[in-house]
Amino acid sequence: MAGQSQFKNIMYRKGAQDAKRAKIFTKLGREIVAAVKAGGTDPDSNARLRAAIIDARAENMPKDKIQAAIKRGSGELTGESYDEIRYEGYGPGGVAVIVEALTDNRNRTAAEIRSNFAKHGGNLGEVGSVGFMFDQVGQIEYPVSVAAEDAMFEAALEAGADNVESGKEFHVIFTAMSDLNAVRDALNAKFGDAKSARLVWKPKMTSSVDEETAKMLLKLIDILEDNDDVQQVYTNFEVSDEVMARLSA
Repeated sequence: MAGQSQFKNIMYRKGAQDAKRAKIFTKLGREIVAAVKAGGTDPDSNARLRAAIIDARAENMPKDKIQAAIKRGSGELTGESYDEIRYEGYGPGGVAVIVEALTDNRNRTAAEIRSNFAKHGGNLGEVGSVGFMFDQVGQIEYPVSVAAEDAMFEAALEAGADNVESGKEFHVIFTAMSDLNAVRDALNAKFGDAKSARLVWKPKMTSSVDEETAKMLLKLIDILEDNDDVQQVYTNFEVSDEVMARLSA
């Protein structure tokens, strides 16, 4: 396993669930604001906004909070303006890390991200320093309960997807960047709204690490994702299922 899709739920364990949910809502709200500023308030014509709303609903974000974020993005309500920034660097073991952020203070966020890398065995580099190790692709996720593996594979490829990876909990459908919206809409017509649909950074090759290095990497990811400004973290590391089970226990 490697990359954001496999690790994004690991940190959401029991304890302080209300605080964690508040952070999730903050991140989702920022994405909605940014999506509206970039493409307007109509989710039918603004694919990014539609995807953000789907993500928010999947996390049970209250409807009034979603609407408030849309109004902040349109200027109907006052609020912060966010800049989209990508950070790239190396984590423990030389593993490539990409961090996507939405921030109202570039200097603060850059200092915090740099400090996170330095304190947890990594180095923050320039944009492009590790990006060449990843492809930016569309990723759509459905619970395995909506369709059998073969049925999802056939439907996704018919819709124009490049590949499908089915696990114990989710079908993960990958598309070219330009095909994400069309594939999402086709699968939506057949299976209903996806759990998520967004552009992601998918590693071209993975880097195997030992258990101790994996533990350090997961700590770095945890710290980064705890930052309100950070939206997504992607890596290219890989460990065995046995090691991951021990680390996530």
